[in-house]
Amino acid sequence: MESVLSAVADASPLVQHLTNEVTMRETANVTLHWGGLPVMADAKAEAGEMATGADAVLINTGRMTEDELDAMVAAGKGANEAGVPVVLDPVGYGATEFRVAANQRILRDVDVSLIKGNYGEVSGLAGDAAQIRGVESVGDHAEVAASARALAEETGATVVASGETDVVADADGDAWKLAVGHARMATFVGTGCMLGSTLATFLGGLDVGEGPAESPTEAALFAVAAFGLAGERAADADVSGPASYRTAFMDEVAYVASEQPLLDVSGRLVPISD
Repeated sequence: MESVLSAVADASPLVQHLTNEVTMRETANVTLHWGGLPVMADAKAEAGEMATGADAVLINTGRMTEDELDAMVAAGKGANEAGVPVVLDPVGYGATEFRVAANQRILRDVDVSLIKGNYGEVSGLAGDAAQIRGVESVGDHAEVAASARALAEETGATVVASGETDVVADADGDAWKLAVGHARMATFVGTGCMLGSTLATFLGGLDVGEGPAESPTEAALFAVAAFGLAGERAADADVSGPASYRTAFMDEVAYVASEQPLLDVSGRLVPISD
């Protein structure tokens, strides 16, 4: 893990965000704390051009207009032309017809390297039964691992289903569950969006295939582990409520990235068998 964190920081990946205003500050800061360089370029006139010079592009559909959707597609196409990985965070997929159509358009027109969503979003994208209320996953998604696998095989992208236990699946049919993080991470708005930014930063910062990560899936596993362990460390701090926990979490991301403490998740990474 230490070599991975060093590689991301040394690369200082430029991560273009096309995201929602609600969590923009959090996603910019978490990208910066991991060692990346955030840029929020979502104007239709420049989105595609900016993507060609980025190291990763994050498309977060948490809040968008028709023009912003056009910019997302333009950025995705620009990234594809330049060989830049694209991460899709389909926030609230299934809540409205517009969100369903918007995400389906992105997946149709853009070659996405990684899809990150909560249990409900991933299940819905895979065509399985899902319960979404607003942008939150509700209900029981006991078959989320199968949904993640199916979505990965259909799209060719690595899929991260975030929840109490995170699931990571690849297009070859392999999947893992990773039990990291803390319940307090759900006590403030923005954790899911920040995970999306973390995934994009690691994917853009690691020389996939040449460096510490041999594949986008391996980069995703490193990112999910580091993010969750920062959440666990923050829970051990002297925090009194959601606001102080949020601050402690951001501090721990910066600490993990810069000090690179020994982080071992080998005992909590479990392959999912058929």
